[in-house]
Amino acid sequence: MSGTYQKLLELDLNTGHLHISAIDPAYTRDYVGGSALAARLFFNTCDPAVDPIDPANPLFVMTGPLVGTTFPGSSRFVVCARSPLTGLWGESASGGTFGAELKKAGLDGIVIRGRAESPSYLLIENEAVTLQDADSIWGLDTYAAIDALNAKHGSKPPVRVLTIGPAGENLVKFAAIGNDKAHYFGRTGMGAVMGSKNLKAIVVRGSGKVPLADPAAFKEVRQATLAAIKDSMIGESFHALGTAAAMDMGMMTGDVPIKNWSKGVDYEMADALGGPALEENLLKKRGFCFACPIGCKPVVEVLSDQYPVALGPGPEYETCASFGTMIMNNDLAAVAHVNTLCNRLGLDTITCGATVAFIMEAYEKGLLSAQDTDGLEMTWGNMAAVVALVQKIAQRDGFGDRAAEGSQALAEALGSEALEFAVTVKGLEPPMHDPRAYHGQGLAYMMSNRGACHLQHSVQAIEQGMVSWEEAGLEEDYPSTSSDGKAQMVVIAENIGQMANAACVCHFVHWAMGLSNLLNGFNAVTGLGFDLNQFLETGRRAWVLKRAINNILGATSLDDRLPQRILTPLPDGGSEGTVPDEALMKREYYQIRGLDEKGRPTPDLLRETGLMFVAEKF
Repeated sequence: MSGTYQKLLELDLNTGHLHISAIDPAYTRDYVGGSALAARLFFNTCDPAVDPIDPANPLFVMTGPLVGTTFPGSSRFVVCARSPLTGLWGESASGGTFGAELKKAGLDGIVIRGRAESPSYLLIENEAVTLQDADSIWGLDTYAAIDALNAKHGSKPPVRVLTIGPAGENLVKFAAIGNDKAHYFGRTGMGAVMGSKNLKAIVVRGSGKVPLADPAAFKEVRQATLAAIKDSMIGESFHALGTAAAMDMGMMTGDVPIKNWSKGVDYEMADALGGPALEENLLKKRGFCFACPIGCKPVVEVLSDQYPVALGPGPEYETCASFGTMIMNNDLAAVAHVNTLCNRLGLDTITCGATVAFIMEAYEKGLLSAQDTDGLEMTWGNMAAVVALVQKIAQRDGFGDRAAEGSQALAEALGSEALEFAVTVKGLEPPMHDPRAYHGQGLAYMMSNRGACHLQHSVQAIEQGMVSWEEAGLEEDYPSTSSDGKAQMVVIAENIGQMANAACVCHFVHWAMGLSNLLNGFNAVTGLGFDLNQFLETGRRAWVLKRAINNILGATSLDDRLPQRILTPLPDGGSEGTVPDEALMKREYYQIRGLDEKGRPTPDLLRETGLMFVAEKF
């Protein structure tokens, strides 16, 4: 298989031993790369007795076959481990340039085990790989650490850096990993796993070229793909308004969560926080990931004494909602300021903002007082208190230590009333899209292997009518607030999404290019010659393997559920009066996917997907 070197860098931090191992070619054929290949490698040592922050919990940094080529959208790569936040399979994806640089250094991925005696960082310069002392950068925020490492290792050509901030060092359960300042591995707490290993950063510089199976075919499909993206409304919208475009349309449909998922509509907030407002008031230019023709990344500047933001990365839609509508804050400059603060400290803005929203509701209901919160008045929209709390969370200072565990743990500590308005699936706070507006999204949240997620599948694009892939067995139109027939759609969308995450292609670019261009590009790079059925079957195998890992780690059918708040109808807005039919969709999904009553893959499903080896661990 081309597009891969079949090389995995293995680092044992207990001993400092480094070596490069060969990846079994059968693994790359059957799991391709990215999170699917990471899951297969993780499975070999999967042990439910190993705590997520135990040094024995392996941390994977994995690319895919398209990464490092110039195929559009091929900037993505993943970090995977058992999640400190959920206790289940954890994965997080990011873009930028690091993944391509790692491939150019001749590696498909890295696996890190153990814990260094003192703070360290990994330096990769093509074939030269060393473990370096990180005492001088331990304690620095992500921006300062990246600047220090660039200054030390030179900028011609520049190095690419992954690093944790204070939150990762302090093992905050939702700590993120910074990726060259503008990109983050936010979800599932991978920064805490990295911090538990005393590993501050990974620095890479590469100069190689990724092998292609058919360079002529690659050139042809690349040009066709670029043309398709150029003609796509998806690509045009993301470039013009970025991901924040979702705020304005989402407010009309009921997709935007407001006041901890309790309010249906607020058009004034959409006007203050959406794409046009960001473009008019803060945006200076758009940033691009490696090999991306769209360029959706906001680069902003805020000249304000109260909420200053130096020229640099700005908030995406998820942050405009999590630190905007979710906490009843309509000050976009304040959102941008907190976004930068989370970036520097190394915090997932989705879980962090959702946890703050939960705290505000608990404060309003009298379940928390100012005495509990170290004197902070956690009233709706109080951004001075939010800024202070975010800093306390990263340092695990006072009440911040409790909040650093995430909203689910905090709700469990506060009792049954608090659990009624804690919004998580499998312990993970959902992204900022309300499944009461799109019922299929609700089922996808329930069944996502890393917890509630909108990028483990293609449901969002399909159900909202952005794409129509009839060749994959999908219908042209799915009524948004109907639960009927959504199980079949979600299964197909998961198989598609799993392949995007295995090949490591940006979902937004993938939606813009179409399914056939992705398949053709994949074949031109890998030489596997997959037809669409084989392509989707590989995605199916990836989903089932991750599901089996979760079963081994303790997940059952009881975890495939939506929180009570999401099953409570809203009184107004685009999704007024409607909630997903959880029981119907779950029953149909289990039958179509092939899960037993305990939520485990059936023997027939394991045989069909070539995963019979999994049964030995059940």
